[in-house]
Amino acid sequence: MEEKKPGFFEDTQDLVEEYISNRLQLIKMQTSEKSAKLVSLVFTGLVIALLSFFILLFVSIMAGYYFAEVTHSQFYGFGIVAAFYVILLLVFLFLRKRFLDKYISDLVVKIFFESTEEEEDTHETK
Repeated sequence: MEEKKPGFFEDTQDLVEEYISNRLQLIKMQTSEKSAKLVSLVFTGLVIALLSFFILLFVSIMAGYYFAEVTHSQFYGFGIVAAFYVILLLVFLFLRKRFLDKYISDLVVKIFFESTEEEEDTHETK
């Protein structure tokens, strides 16, 4: 009995299934790479923010005691520091939408749609 050779449609179906499988694997790998980069960026940002918070906290305490000594009143000394932070908060709230929101959204989009070197090499050779 003769062995039946696969026809054109069977070969094409196998190639399409393999292509789809490979393409899905590539998408999973790219998504995991971008997600890992974003998580690492967020984690690094949180560590920097935490360390900056502690530095700012102790500098603020130092400034409070300095102004308390200058004004001869702890109430006024620490009140000056508190007023400075209230003004800083108000400025931040007014400028947040214009600068910070745009910067963060641009950064996230850049991370997810940043092409890797391999993708650029593939596009250049075509």
